[in-house]
Amino acid sequence: MGKHRILVVEDNRDNMTLMVDVLASMDFDVLQAENGQQGVDTAQTEKPDLILMDLSLPGMDGWTATKEIKKRPDLAHIPVIALTAHAMVGDRERALAAGCDDYISKPINLGELTRKINKLLG
Repeated sequence: MGKHRILVVEDNRDNMTLMVDVLASMDFDVLQAENGQQGVDTAQTEKPDLILMDLSLPGMDGWTATKEIKKRPDLAHIPVIALTAHAMVGDRERALAAGCDDYISKPINLGELTRKINKLLG
């Protein structure tokens, strides 16, 4: 089947660079989007195997972008992991309610990230 493709939707350059480096070292092909609308558009055109979605994004936020992705029949099956500095009570539930399949708070624990990606990709 080839390498799994993961779309990273992240507006912070340093965080994006870190995620791309980590995922590439795990032998994933990495797609990048800098905001929610670009994330939705890239998901539509590229059909990644998994999406890592920052929730605090300029313009369309990650909650809205996830809802947009999940309501499209050709994209709804793609797992979305919320990546966020939002670690307050209720934020995980809000992310899951928006359609995220899992949730990881920043700073990201690489072991946790690896486990969750592997679980969702089977």
